[in-house]
Amino acid sequence: MKNSILLLIVINFSCILRGQVYETGFFLGGSNYIGDIGRTNYVYPNKLAGGLIFKYNWNPRITLRTTYSYLPIEASDFEADTDFKISRGLQFKNTIHELAVGLEYNFYEYDLSSYDKRWTPYILLELVGFNYTVFNNITSIDESKKTFAIPFGIGIKSKLIGPFAIAFETKFRYTFDDDLDNRQSSVGVIGGTNSDWYVFTGFSFLYTFGRPACYTNGL
Repeated sequence: MKNSILLLIVINFSCILRGQVYETGFFLGGSNYIGDIGRTNYVYPNKLAGGLIFKYNWNPRITLRTTYSYLPIEASDFEADTDFKISRGLQFKNTIHELAVGLEYNFYEYDLSSYDKRWTPYILLELVGFNYTVFNNITSIDESKKTFAIPFGIGIKSKLIGPFAIAFETKFRYTFDDDLDNRQSSVGVIGGTNSDWYVFTGFSFLYTFGRPACYTNGL
């Protein structure tokens, strides 16, 4: 009896260590800013953005992931839909470097080694740290600023062919700051007290590897 229990423990432990599927690749799409300058569309990618991604399929419902993102943002009052903004005429450019860790929760079971569980929509929950440039009015010098954001997103993913997979997702970032557009503060009062957002929308292209599914029961 003891030998049987020990055998089961060894088998389960082996599944945990070796029975997962990994995914690595890159993503490409567009980024946009939501704040006091320019348009207020939540999904309006107007700058080419991208990054690198690594995933660990913990079980058919949960995928752990980490990403690095390069996200240029810009906006112009001349593209806004209000006369006030158009007459004000402010505009800016900035670049966000983001590091995120989190998980995907799959609505359907997703198993890259199976024949009937090869696609699913998912929700995305992450922890995000990022940095960007802020104009210092006192020194008149651009300075790097590091901060955090509240992230969430939605997506859909599918196996393509062989070891390759693809995903499409939109990621929303609510920041605690109102100065993603602060490079314009030296030429006029922007106004507004709401925190800024930034958004990424695009595709992930992934290469999968690792031993096929011998999944754990979850976190």
